[in-house]
Amino acid sequence: MELRDALRTTGAVRRFTDESVDDATVASILDVARFAPSGGNRQGWRVVVVRDLGLRRRIRDLYLPGWYDYLAMNRAGLVPWAPVTDRQAEEAALPGARAIAEKAAAGPGDFAEHLDQVPVLLVVLADLRVLAATDRDFDRYGLVGGMSIFPFVWSILLAARDHGLGGVTTSMLTRREPEVRAALGAPDHFAVVAGMALGHPVHQPTRLRRAPVEEFATYDNFAGVPVASPNA
Repeated sequence: MELRDALRTTGAVRRFTDESVDDATVASILDVARFAPSGGNRQGWRVVVVRDLGLRRRIRDLYLPGWYDYLAMNRAGLVPWAPVTDRQAEEAALPGARAIAEKAAAGPGDFAEHLDQVPVLLVVLADLRVLAATDRDFDRYGLVGGMSIFPFVWSILLAARDHGLGGVTTSMLTRREPEVRAALGAPDHFAVVAGMALGHPVHQPTRLRRAPVEEFATYDNFAGVPVASPNA
């Protein structure tokens, strides 16, 4: 498909058909994604394709507690784990995760509860020895190191889209990083960046909702003249 169309229609997909995705397709997706840019071309990513059913269930079980915490904070009107937030409000919201978990256990479950059943389950890790994180010593949340990893993650989703697949990137596994590393046999100098689910979508979104250009881009100054949307 055309690159412009892929960029404008690759949304998060969490519901998949029962159709399997063969190993050759997964390899092809990773083969394309590997051309993503990274600092110094050091390519500090590592991918584990999780196929073993027992390991998939372990990954699911590590994912769920963080997911229920996320839902509890979200229901309280918070942005879960935002670097700038009301920490007391977070603490007050977290006990609500237990009721959410109990309700999920009693029902059919959704994407998170069936993470072990997705057609393709990937865990992306980053080698912390090769990330040029220029904000490493700041007294705020660090972001820059991700610039060498997330283009690769996004390229996986775009390459999957080119194969007619859909997918989603999840960050919840980082909440249990030591256990995830242990489950995958990863060394301590690797960070858990993302879990990714891929498959044939039940529905492929094509009309994504995003803020127009003038809401996030300005000329010369943070409060400068907005960049006009090309459709304005």
